[in-house]
Parts: sequence; C-alpha cells; structure tokens
Amino acid sequence: MKGLVLSGGYGTRLRPLTHTGPKQLIPIANKPNILYCIEDLRDAGITDIGIILGNVMPEKVQEFLEDGSKFGVKITYIVQGEPKGIAHAVNCAKDFMGNDSFIMYLGDNLLRNGIKEIPKKMEQEGADAIISLVPVAQPQRYGIAELAPDGSVIRTVEKPKEPKSNLAVIGVYAFNHRFFEVYPKLKPSWRNEMEITDAISLLIDSGFKVIAHHVEGWWKDTGKPEDILEANHLILDKMEGKNEGIVEDGATVVGRVTIGKGTTVMGRSVIRGPCIVGENCRIGPNAYIGPYTAIGDRCVIAAAEVDDSIVMDDTTVNVERKIVRSMIGKGSKILSTNGLIPKGERLVVGENTTLYL
Repeated sequence: MKGLVLSGGYGTRLRPLTHTGPKQLIPIANKPNILYCIEDLRDAGITDIGIILGNVMPEKVQEFLEDGSKFGVKITYIVQGEPKGIAHAVNCAKDFMGNDSFIMYLGDNLLRNGIKEIPKKMEQEGADAIISLVPVAQPQRYGIAELAPDGSVIRTVEKPKEPKSNLAVIGVYAFNHRFFEVYPKLKPSWRNEMEITDAISLLIDSGFKVIAHHVEGWWKDTGKPEDILEANHLILDKMEGKNEGIVEDGATVVGRVTIGKGTTVMGRSVIRGPCIVGENCRIGPNAYIGPYTAIGDRCVIAAAEVDDSIVMDDTTVNVERKIVRSMIGKGSKILSTNGLIPKGERLVVGENTTLYL
C-alpha cells in the first residue's frame, strides 16, 4: 500500500501567512502540519509516499521534506499545479500508484489516533474504498456521507443544503485502482472542481465496495487561524515536556514544558505549560510564556507576555504588552514604541513583518 499527501490549495483563509508558503508547512507545536500526516502514514506501515504539489511555492515543501529519508519514508513529488479539486489531485498520481491500493491524506488535517486501522480494514473487508467519518455540528459545511441501516455507504454529497446525516467525510481516504476506472466519468461540480465526494458516489454507483471508518478521538481541519490554534492546544495537551536548555536562577518553569537545545530562560522569567520552546532561543529577562504557546527556533522573547499563541522561527517579541491567541510568522519583529502596558493584542502576522505597537 502507498500513501498520497495533498499539499496544494491557496490557503486563502490563512493569509497573510500563506502569502509566503503553503498552509501545510504552518507549524503546530513546532512541527509542520504535513509532517504529522507523513508520520501517521509511516506508523501505519506505509513508507512509499507521493506528495501532490500545488502552485503556492511548492519548492518549500520539497526543501523541507527532501527525499523523505530523514523521516523514514521515500517521497515522490507529483505536480498538480492549478487546484481543480481533490479528485483531480488524486488522479494526478495515477502513474505513481499503478495497481497499488493507497491512503490519501489531506496535508492540513490532524487525527489524534492516527490511521493504523485503515489498512487493516481495507484488507480484511476487501473494500475498494474507505471513507473516514466524524459527526459534526454543521454538516452543510462539509462533504457528508449517507449510510444504510447496516452501516454501508449509500452516497456522499459535497456541502448539501439539506444534509441527510451529520457524518462529515474528513481528509483521510483509502482507494484501490478502481478510483482511476471511474474518474473519467466524473464531471466538474458547481464549484468547477472535481469533487472527491462525487468520485466516491461514482464508485458506489458502479457497484464497488465503499465502507466507512468512524474516527475515534479528535480530528482537526486546520484551514483557519482559530483551527490551527485549537490544534496547537490539542497537540500540546498530550506532550510530556522535556528540558534540553538552560533555566537560570530566578526563572520559573511550571508544568509540562519542552525547551530545546541552546535555549536560555533568563532570570525573572516564567514559562507555564503545556508549551514548547524551540532551539537556540532567548526567553527574558522578565518574560512570561503562558500555557498552549509554541515558540519556534531562534526566537527572542524579551520583557513580553505571550499566551496561547504560535510564534514561528526567527521572531523577536520585545514589547511590554500581552499577546494572546496570536499567530506570528517567521522572521517577524514585534517591538515597542513606548513603555506603556495596555491590554492584550491579537495578531495574525505574516513572515518577515515588523510591527511597532
């Protein structure tokens, strides 16, 4: 069985962060989203993985993943270019897949318990496709599956106005070569995209076996800043904490905190977990890092309060204000123009940005 990870799309809901790179590379607890997907595939025994490249700086995905060997996998890059829907992206991998079954994973999805059960289920039940389902509160916002009383899949519909179930089809699927047999019959949707839900319905209508996999544990689609911050919460909640840096006398570290190599927490600074601080950072003096915060590598947090936020690599925050529920892009500087300490600030800041507050 092979793997396929989609890293295309424009990421418009995450601008300005996606003006400078694909959304799948945005870090969650200091690890790019796409790497969680690759690790899930690897942990399920799938090491031959295709990466679908879009047209938003695909070279950054290649620079990060390289040939995959440092992550224990073998990566083949497949160019989609202009995004024309998920089903179109899968069809771009036809030659790579050959006659092999495969799991397709959207590169901006996160699953608490991984995907180890899906390959087993595919083999045991002789399925042609498996769709992963999660109950949701607003099913009209998702692709929705309708199930028969025996649990078999009747059809899937993309963003129905009147949903017949609350079971959302999330971004992890399994297919065999039958997908490529039905794809030529697929027509563009009202969004002018080749919808994966339509392709699944075609498989069902063609008499192929499509079964459901009900996901246990949490699932996140990290398409918006608030989704990424919530995912950061969920990942940090299960992190044990490990100190490989230096905590000076007079500094306080409380709870489950991970501190990277070469990082110094200076006197009169406080870090409260769960949180993570990357390598070669300087925290303080007089800094406060609050729970559910991820600080990237080579950052300086000086005389500032940062709470419930993601601060990406090479960023400096030196402002006597409280920054909360924020995402600050790589290489940014948050600096002060005076010594006043007003209330909190909420920011979504792109890479290489300088703000004076």
